[in-house]
Amino acid sequence: MFAHLRPALVLLVALTAITGLAYPLAMTGLSAAVFPREAEGSIVRGPDGTPLGSSLIGQSFTSDRYFHGRPSATVAPDPSDASKTVAAPYNAANSGGSNLGPTNQALADRVKGDMAILKAENPGAAVPVDLVTTSASGLDPHISPQAALFQVPRVARSRGVPEERLGDLVAQATEGRVLGLFGEPRVNVLELNLKLDSLSTR
Repeated sequence: MFAHLRPALVLLVALTAITGLAYPLAMTGLSAAVFPREAEGSIVRGPDGTPLGSSLIGQSFTSDRYFHGRPSATVAPDPSDASKTVAAPYNAANSGGSNLGPTNQALADRVKGDMAILKAENPGAAVPVDLVTTSASGLDPHISPQAALFQVPRVARSRGVPEERLGDLVAQATEGRVLGLFGEPRVNVLELNLKLDSLSTR
């Protein structure tokens, strides 16, 4: 019996060492060498090198002086009752959508309220859908160029910057389709707001 058990144990230990230790370490080392920024979480740093966030995870910008991202439906445990949750926008520890269907009254009320606020900010323009809908992950760091341009009048009023200048800034921050084929043009909100702060200090 031991003659059959020994090879099985040797194989178990060897495969555990190869697939559970050697391979992950090799891939981690390779990714750090080939894609160092991505391996560290695609961290976005300020002019002084301070980490400000990740280009892969959205942040909650609420000031009128900044461009806002998509709504986020992520939640966190309620500190006063662990059986309940509270809203926690862009909570990377609990990525997910709201799972509310189109007939859900809470969703309809939230979208209606957001639409009213956005229409008051820019009465003459149609509200881009990504400014009132959440993404499946709740962490989307991007908005469409149309959603960014929709917010230009509000940001321009708040900062006293000409709309044309902000429109140019949005155009500079717009990323095209991957390889010219995949996805849609998009704007990373954090990186756009960093460009905006840089513009304001010139």
